[in-house]
Formats: sequence, structure tokens, C-alpha cells
Amino acid sequence: MKPDTLAARSPEDFMSNAVVVIVDDNEANVTLLEHILRREGVSRVHSTTDPREVLALYRDLDPDLVVLDLHMPHIDGFSLLTELTKMVPADTYLPLLVLTADVTSEAKERALAAGARDFLTKPFERTEVVLRTRNLLETRALHLRLQRHNAALEAQLRVQAEQEAQRAAERRDTETRIAQVLSGGALTMLFQPIADLTTGEVVGVEALARFNCEPRRAPDQWFAEAAQVGLGIELELAAIDSALGRLPELPADAFLSVNVSPQTAETPDLGELLQGAPCQRVVLELTEHVKVENYDTLVTAIERLREQGVRLAIDDAGAGFAGLAHILRLRPDIIKLDITLTRGVDRDPIRRALALSLASFARELNATITAEGIESPAELDTLTALGVGWGQGYYLARPGDLPLPPLSRGL
Repeated sequence: MKPDTLAARSPEDFMSNAVVVIVDDNEANVTLLEHILRREGVSRVHSTTDPREVLALYRDLDPDLVVLDLHMPHIDGFSLLTELTKMVPADTYLPLLVLTADVTSEAKERALAAGARDFLTKPFERTEVVLRTRNLLETRALHLRLQRHNAALEAQLRVQAEQEAQRAAERRDTETRIAQVLSGGALTMLFQPIADLTTGEVVGVEALARFNCEPRRAPDQWFAEAAQVGLGIELELAAIDSALGRLPELPADAFLSVNVSPQTAETPDLGELLQGAPCQRVVLELTEHVKVENYDTLVTAIERLREQGVRLAIDDAGAGFAGLAHILRLRPDIIKLDITLTRGVDRDPIRRALALSLASFARELNATITAEGIESPAELDTLTALGVGWGQGYYLARPGDLPLPPLSRGL
């Protein structure tokens, strides 16, 4: 189908954009029909007095209407109707307008059976020609528009099906990757010391997951991907279990801090995992970067875990979803300043003011404030002066395996 057919035009243009073929062995009839159609705006009119040329004209022109005489030498209109109907695709509507002086019922029934859509009786009147031609062309235009719409819809559905199949395949690949991590030795833990900024003593460590497998990428991407396929809780619990297994290697007075999402904190599986562990030495770090869907549910779950002896830390304070309201509702034991507040705190009065406010806020809650991401002596000195009690970062010690090495510098 040509892109410039009447389906591609506005409804009022279906006459001017139509391609019409007239077939009649009487040249006077052909001339009169051409004149009538052109006066109605049909400029693309093609005609022949030789019925033997009709099939070639159809192939070349892809017409929107064929006006066809029934009784002609060489090939009669009935045969041409049959041949044209065979050439028209099954999903295409081609108006075949029969032009004849034979008004017998037998002729009409035979023409209809061969594929005729309407009749013009000789001698014909201009009004009748215009009316029947306009009706058939408008029907053709509507059919082509519907056909094009359906084709576009089918293409869209194919694209959607391909995208869904691709997403399903990617999901299966992700599930397989996460399952291999859960079943193998790809998940390991590193530990970063948390120090008392006044005394220089190591008070605890944060357990940090690492993935020794392909694809090589940041741990948070692994956890995010696992959550997308419904395996986020399982992966978090596996990391916590791995960290708890290393707890006996820590100094007896040091705590173990493990990262946990609100969803994992709410699951009973976490409480079961902590059964038998020295929970007084376990801190759950609840990140502020993950939105809490239901605080009542989360608070209830946290209280059950606290009954086992664990403490709660709010991670990434100052950079998450709920800010101070989040902290107030959860009443943590430890508030961890996000690295975005620590970085350059010695040079930025706004960061210093925020850190000071959070430190004062923590004291009012009887919580300890901890700074993450300390990377310079100036940051360390500023945070200590602001009343930040604990800290961690590359300037103090990088994440590593156990047993803990001495703090690298600064304290």
C-alpha cells in the first residue's frame, strides 16, 4: 500500500487523493466518467477501453476504485471481477463498481458473486455517479485508515511483547546470578573500624559486603538488583549471616554493625537469624536512602529486635527520605552523619552548622553521633570540635579483613 493513498490524508481529502481506474470499451462513456470525476476533485483518473490491460493497471496503480463495464470484447467484466478479486489481499477492501446496461437480476447476482460492490446503470446520471463513487471511496478510505491503525497496533504489541520477553529473560538471568551468589562463595565481608574520636579506641566495625564474581560492580547495585527480582531480603540476610560468623574474631568490647533495609528489618527471618548471637554487640544500620512504607510496622519490628538486645543506627543521616522526622520516629541508639555532610566540613560553614545541629540533636536523644567518610585531618579535627563522638573513613582505616589492623593514622 502506497504511503500517499487516501488513508494517509484527512477525511475530506479522500476524493482528491483517490486513484480511479475506468474500464469500458465505449470511449464516450470513459470520457464522460472522467469528466464527472475530475469535476468532483478526483484528479488521478486512469482509463482504458481494452479490458486486457486491466490486470496490469491494477498491479501498477494500486487503485482505490475500479469502474468496470460488464459486457466487453476479449474479456467480459465477470471474468475481470473474478481475477481482480483473486489479486486483492484478503484484508483489503477494493471497491469494484460495475457499469452496465444489463439490469437483470441474474446479471446483478452474478456480478455480486464475482466481487462487485455496487452498480451504475447505463445510461448513468452525474448525480448517481458522484453519489456511488463518493460512498465507495469514503468506505475505502475508512478501511485503509483502520487497516493502518491495526498495523500500528500490531507493531506496538510486537514491540511490547519483545520488551516483555527481554525483561523476563533479564529477570531470569538476574535470579540465576543472585541464586549463585546465595549458594556459593562469591559473597565475602570486609570490616571498617569505627573509632572513638576522643580516645582513638576502636569501638566497633561496620560489615561491608563484597561480591567476588561477574559482573564487577558496586555492592549497592547487587542489592538493588536482588530487590528487583524479590531476592533482596535473602541477599541481605546472607550478608548479615556471613558477618555474624566473623563476630568472634572481633575484640571482645567491639560491636558489629550490619546494614539492613526496612523490608529486611520487618521480616521475622532477621530475628530468627539473630537467635543465639551476642545481640548486645550487634548494631543494625538502617539506611535513610530506602523509603519506609509503613512506620508502625517498622517500629514494631525494631522493638522486637531491641528486646533481643540489638541496637539501632540510622545510616546516611541528612541525605535520605525523612530526615529528622525519620530519626524521631525510630529513636536510634546511633546516628551516622552521611558522607555528604562530612566531606569538606572543615571548609563549609553550612556543613558545619548541619553537623553541629545533628550532634546536638543526637545528645537530646541519648544517641551517639558517628561521622562517615572522614578523609583528612582537617575533617577529623573539625568533627571532633563539633562534638561528634565516633567516626570512620579512609583517613582512619580502610575496610579490610579480620583481624583488625591498627588504625592507620590520625588518632
